[in-house]
Amino acid sequence: MRIISGAFRGRTIRSISGPGYRPATGKVRQALFSMLDSRGVPWTEFRILDLFAGSGSLGLEALSRGAREAWFVEKNKKAARVIGENNRELGVASDRYKVFSKDVLDFLRMGGQGTFDLAFVDPPYGKGLIAPVLHEIPPLLGPDGYVVAEVESGLDFGPEDFPGLDLLINRKYGQTRIGIWIAIDKK
Repeated sequence: MRIISGAFRGRTIRSISGPGYRPATGKVRQALFSMLDSRGVPWTEFRILDLFAGSGSLGLEALSRGAREAWFVEKNKKAARVIGENNRELGVASDRYKVFSKDVLDFLRMGGQGTFDLAFVDPPYGKGLIAPVLHEIPPLLGPDGYVVAEVESGLDFGPEDFPGLDLLINRKYGQTRIGIWIAIDKK
């Protein structure tokens, strides 16, 4: 798998294979990042959270585009190790990333992470994880923070399904659906 754009453009990253792992295709990643770019995402100011990170391709793509920092959460220890190796092989400074080998819901509930400007959520298909994660995530988002979810195309979201989040984009790409939400002002 290759990084699409930015400082690491064209560089290859490794991933693991196995049940539940399906790295985001180049086509889907390109579409997703184009949607964010069209919204004027200021990458150099953004702190990223990559949940169900797998190989870390989404967080690494954001770092390549200049994101300030990325935290990767991946339950599988082998995959988490590969994420760390990918960061090191790309030359990402150690103060720009953290890798957690932890269950995503446990991570979201533990507190003390600060706030993030963008959270990628790419759960294994068919496990019913998107709703619980999207219910837990709003407190971790800064003002106007984004959530981007990549799920199976058969799942659909309504505009008011997740309190604290406003649905901006809901699009199908073959077997994948991309949803993009923005945090509703908490004031």
